[in-house]
Amino acid sequence: MRIGVPKEIKSQEYRVGLTPPSVAELVAAGHEVIIETNAGGGIDFDDSDYTGVGARIVPDAKSVFEQADMIVKVKEPQPVEIAMLEPRHTLFTYLHLAASRDLTEGLLKSGATCIAYETVTGPKGGLPLLKPMSEVAGRMSVQVGAHFLEKEQGGRGILLGGVPGVAPARVAILGGGTSGVNAAQMAVGMRADVTIYDISNERLAELDMFFSSQIKTAYASKAAIEAAVAKAHLVIGAVLVPGAAAPKLVTRDMLKTMKRGSVLVDIAIDQGGCFETSKPTTHDDPVYEIDGVTHYCVANMPGAVARTSAFALNNATLPFVLRLANMGAEKAMQSDPHLAAGLNTSNGKIRYEAVAQAFGMAHDPWNGTN
Repeated sequence: MRIGVPKEIKSQEYRVGLTPPSVAELVAAGHEVIIETNAGGGIDFDDSDYTGVGARIVPDAKSVFEQADMIVKVKEPQPVEIAMLEPRHTLFTYLHLAASRDLTEGLLKSGATCIAYETVTGPKGGLPLLKPMSEVAGRMSVQVGAHFLEKEQGGRGILLGGVPGVAPARVAILGGGTSGVNAAQMAVGMRADVTIYDISNERLAELDMFFSSQIKTAYASKAAIEAAVAKAHLVIGAVLVPGAAAPKLVTRDMLKTMKRGSVLVDIAIDQGGCFETSKPTTHDDPVYEIDGVTHYCVANMPGAVARTSAFALNNATLPFVLRLANMGAEKAMQSDPHLAAGLNTSNGKIRYEAVAQAFGMAHDPWNGTN
C-alpha cells in the first residue's frame, strides 16, 4: 500500500503522523511511504531521516494526497486537506467529530473511509490510541495549571504544593480516567491537595486503593461539583464520553463562585469542553479570563511536547497502521472489531452513533461491506 504523511498544518502543531522508526517498519513490510518535505521538522526529523529508512519525499501535501492510498495524520484534517480527500482514501488520525459539524460534513462529502484514533477500542477495554495523548495531557494539565496560578500570569499567586506552614493549592479533577489519573499523579507529586470526582463508584474505589491516602475521592454529583468549584484553586476537566460531546459539568453560575485568579484547564476541549465557558485556544494564545477565572483550553495540548507525544502516539498507532496497510481498510476492520470501532465515516455515511446523535443526523452502521 502507498501510505502518505502530510505535514501538520493546524496552528502550533509539531507532531508527525509517522516517525522514521515507524516508516522503517512499514517499508520492511513491503509498503511505500510518501512524506511531505519537512513533515517531521518540528521535532527535528530531517527529510534525510525519512529517506534513510526508505521513504520518498514529495514537495507538498497535494502530492501526498494524490499519490497515497492511506493518509496517516495526527490532528483532524483542515479545510484545505478535506478538499483533497477522495472516496479511495483511508484517513487514520484523531477526528473528534462530535465537536465540529463542519468537519463531519466535509468528511461525509469526501466519501473517504475515516477512522478515528480516539474511538478505536482495546481487547481489554479502554481506548488504546487515545491513552498516550490522554497521559500527556493529564500530566501537562497540572504543569500549566501551576504556571497560570502564578501572579505574574494573572493567577491567584499560589504555589501548588505550598510550603511548610502554608497550605497547598486545592486541585479538583473531574473524571477518573486516564487523563484524570495522570493529572492526579503529577499534582500529588507537587504536594497539592487533590480530589478526584467521578460518577462510577467502582472507579472511585479503584482510585482510593491506587492512591491510598494521597488523594481524596468524591462522587461527581452536581452538588459536589458546585462545592468543589467554589473552593478549588485549580479545576481540571478530564471527562470523556467516547466519540461524543463532553458533558458541561461546570456552569457559568458555578464559575462566579470561584476565587479570583483560580484556573480551569479543560482537557476535554477536543470534544467540545466540559465547562460551559470553554472555547478552544492555541499554544500561542492559550488562556483567556471570564469572571476573574483563567481558562486554559488548548485543543492540542500534547503538541507542546511534540517529540515525546509523537513517539508515544506512534508506539500505539503503528500496529494498526500495519494492519490497515497489510490488509486494506475493509478486510482489516472485518478481522478486528476493535479497529472497526474507530470507523466514524465512510461512503458519505456516519458510522459512529455518538457523532450522529451530536448533530441529529442519520446513523448508518457499517456492517462489514456497506
